[in-house]
Amino acid sequence: MVDKKISSELVYRSTDTLVILSIVLLASIYSPDYNLEGYLAAGLGASLIFGLVGRFTDIYTSWSGRPFFRDEAMRTVVTWLTTFFLLVFIIFVSKSSEQFSRVVLVGWLVSTPTLLIISRYSLRILLSHLKRIGIHNRNIAIVGITDTGVRFAQSVNQQPESGLQVAGFYSVELDNAALPSTYANIGGVPELLEAARSGTWDQIYLALPNQNQKYSSNLISQLADTITPVRLIPDNFTHALLHNKYLEIADTPVLCIYDAPLSAQRAFVKRAEDLIVGSLLLVMLLPVMAIISLAIKFTSTGPILFKQSRHGLRGEEFKVWKFRTMTVCENGSVIKQATRNDVRVTKVGAFLRKTSLDELPQFFNVLQGHMSIVGPRPHAVAHNEAYKALIPGYMQRHMMKPGITGWAQVNGWRGETDTLYKMQKRVECDMEYIQSWSLWLDLRIIVATAFKAMSDKNAY
Repeated sequence: MVDKKISSELVYRSTDTLVILSIVLLASIYSPDYNLEGYLAAGLGASLIFGLVGRFTDIYTSWSGRPFFRDEAMRTVVTWLTTFFLLVFIIFVSKSSEQFSRVVLVGWLVSTPTLLIISRYSLRILLSHLKRIGIHNRNIAIVGITDTGVRFAQSVNQQPESGLQVAGFYSVELDNAALPSTYANIGGVPELLEAARSGTWDQIYLALPNQNQKYSSNLISQLADTITPVRLIPDNFTHALLHNKYLEIADTPVLCIYDAPLSAQRAFVKRAEDLIVGSLLLVMLLPVMAIISLAIKFTSTGPILFKQSRHGLRGEEFKVWKFRTMTVCENGSVIKQATRNDVRVTKVGAFLRKTSLDELPQFFNVLQGHMSIVGPRPHAVAHNEAYKALIPGYMQRHMMKPGITGWAQVNGWRGETDTLYKMQKRVECDMEYIQSWSLWLDLRIIVATAFKAMSDKNAY
């Protein structure tokens, strides 16, 4: 298994290095004073920096089954931009900038991410094809004939590009499901231990239910004295716990079931992001906001801004700011959501809602500290009261500040929630965001929002 992992990473690293060294080719074509040593040193230095930065952006981890353009490609571009500007800084500090052509450097900056994406996408297709025909695969065994194990085996078979092949199941005392005829029963616990000690399989996956922890712990202890990697497929209860963090209080490990998702350091980073990015965007958008204010003032009667009570961090109420888009300003115990072709929406308001420009005043909420640029969208207080009785864990989305945009919105769960299912999917996205927050994820959502704002069919 280790050799396969190393070989895949080596292929990617070698390909990336060749692409980055394209500066030498560019220099030979465009630079009148071609200096092979200088450009070669820049290319090799960039390759080294790219590899180091890539460790932090995870571009050399396994990408089987993960989205390419939404994840790997974006990480690759960020890694290259970071590499390039670090290298330019080094060149500037070392006072050697006169050795390089600006045309070559700009061409290198623009062409390299394109070539990296093309080469990586081609490698992914090639490796996926090899795995589909059985090359570069890992043989795995599943321990426990359970619903969890059978579902995992079926998912693996449906995704041959994952590079895994299920050899069969080992039966244990905790079995609680029927083994489909497509899979073989390859023995019990004695055969499992013997295979694990001899390295028969590349990986062993445990699919044990949570009913008998003593039995599971004993089996895991026996597998500790083997040479085969062992992995656990969590049941629903264990899967939920894996997203929670641990603390040590009075020398005792404590599992945080419901707790603030951000540590003090991460909360500081997110607040700094809000202040820096929010201030920059607000300055850029002030002229647009002034035009919108005049359009609202001269086309309909009523205030320019609409303020409505919302629940913020830990359920604290605050007034969210929006440009008024309707002929009414509801803020009571009963609030009707906007629907398609809603007669309450003004002509200017329809455009503002379609393009999300009505949300721009919320940057003031961000600077005040009531909201973040990215986070779960704040719902009206009346809607919170209704949905928290219908969706288990609904109020957990208030463990983080609400946002102007969020993971749910860029994944298509924006707009009217005329069915309970739509609100459930929105809450699922919100919880996924809270549990996996990172600065990188926020930047992805901000960029995705900018592209999606003009074409969102759910905005009306």
